[in-house]
Amino acid sequence: VQLQASGGGLVQAGGSLRLSCAASGRTFSNYAMGWFRQAPGKEREFVAAISRSSNRLYEDSVKGRFTISRDNAKNTMYLQMNSLKPEDTAVYYCAARLGSLSGSYYRQRTDYAYWGQGTEVTVSS
Repeated sequence: VQLQASGGGLVQAGGSLRLSCAASGRTFSNYAMGWFRQAPGKEREFVAAISRSSNRLYEDSVKGRFTISRDNAKNTMYLQMNSLKPEDTAVYYCAARLGSLSGSYYRQRTDYAYWGQGTEVTVSS
């Protein structure tokens, strides 16, 4: 599967952005999906995950502000980001994992075999 992330940009603190991850090449509904981010000088970290059956998992710092979702008919995953903070500034990556149970989600980078190219989010204070 090929993944294309988009929707990043520059936003003021308190603002919102919606990231998209478009998948092509394979049956999207067969993949568990996730969002990760990497800030300058830091390691890539988990943000949110969604199972094939749309169970969701969030990193603590984004709970209540970010919402992960998927539209299997459109082969697309989303990350709605509200109440953005300067510490959310990073390059955001989407990832996919094949062969999971329908209700399972994953938070480790090594759980995912497929990655998009990243989209940059900058939150100004």
